[in-house]
Amino acid sequence: MNQEFAKLDRFNGTNFICWKDKMMFLLIALKIFYIFDMILPKIPTSTSENNDKLKVKCKKQDEDELLCRGHIFNNLSDHLYNLFISIKSLKEIWKLLEYKYYKEKQSVDKFLIMKYFEFLMIDNVYVMDQVHKLQVLILNLKT
Repeated sequence: MNQEFAKLDRFNGTNFICWKDKMMFLLIALKIFYIFDMILPKIPTSTSENNDKLKVKCKKQDEDELLCRGHIFNNLSDHLYNLFISIKSLKEIWKLLEYKYYKEKQSVDKFLIMKYFEFLMIDNVYVMDQVHKLQVLILNLKT
């Protein structure tokens, strides 16, 4: 795989939605995003007849989880890396990131919505400046 493709901006706590989408795309392209499937069955204990197949499947799943973990940690800022490195479950790390940063985004969105509803045109300010300010506010709401 092209090494430039695998380089994402490090996530430092801002713009989680964009970072998450890029990370998901990378993991899907690497065919390892299936690890995050919440209904991914745990590989059963092996019997003598299917022992080799299960060992191969179990090894691949463990390697893919390690790859996912590596890609996620490689694309976190040092602060976030230190915060999440002690958590062993990849699904728990992903869930905690989503919970923390979706909550932040919701707070920002509430603030922007309040600013939008309170927006008033003022007589002694240029109309185009006010329109530009309103457009920026609307664009921030859309993202």
